[in-house]
Amino acid sequence: MKIRVLIADDNSFIREGMKIILTTFGDFEVVGTVEDGLEAVEFCRRQEVDVALLDVRMPRMNGVEASRILSSETGTRPLILTTFDDDEYILDAIRSGAKGYLLKNNDPERIRDAIKSVYNGNNVLQDSVLDKLKTNMEAWKPAGTGKENGPEERKAGTGSVEPPRVEPGGTQGDAPAPDACPFDRSPFTERELEVMSRIAKGLSNKEISKELFIAEGTTANYITSILNKTGLEHRTQIAIFYLTGKAR
Repeated sequence: MKIRVLIADDNSFIREGMKIILTTFGDFEVVGTVEDGLEAVEFCRRQEVDVALLDVRMPRMNGVEASRILSSETGTRPLILTTFDDDEYILDAIRSGAKGYLLKNNDPERIRDAIKSVYNGNNVLQDSVLDKLKTNMEAWKPAGTGKENGPEERKAGTGSVEPPRVEPGGTQGDAPAPDACPFDRSPFTERELEVMSRIAKGLSNKEISKELFIAEGTTANYITSILNKTGLEHRTQIAIFYLTGKAR
């Protein structure tokens, strides 16, 4: 069974080009192309769509708002595919339920793999986007607290936080020190904190398992436990929670 994909972009060249590219792979059925987020929402309400590729900036309704509605009202999984890597867009998209955030300059194979991954229940965040997100989140937090700086502090570039220390051997030192941690560590085991720290670094389950010398199934179980304890929905939210202490 092919993955049913909707493409939403206000640029007709992008819409048709992406349709041609996805069709060549044979894994997808492009069920429609639309010009904005409102049309995407209306289309997904009428028809079954597995994954919606959404640009961020579109007339009438942007990709962030469309992601929020699609996540809450339909079974469609939103995947942001855009040229914009602004922090505000990234954070808003994740908070609104987008299952992935990719830039359009990726190879077609990378986009193909991202769609398939989102369809299979995973979340995708491009490495460069995740690195940018982590860097800016750290810069927004005063050292030793979980509070964000105000606008003036951010403009001045003050309030940066020292990254977590990594002790020799890479075990307990990977988690933030208790007095500087932006969240309550007590509900989590030390191993769960180690898994969280690696998720925040952008590592895959396979890479985490290799570093911690545990099976991939065990890593998956730890992630499930973390999600249950935090009430979060996916690993991207775990990364944000680990870095900022914010669950939403």
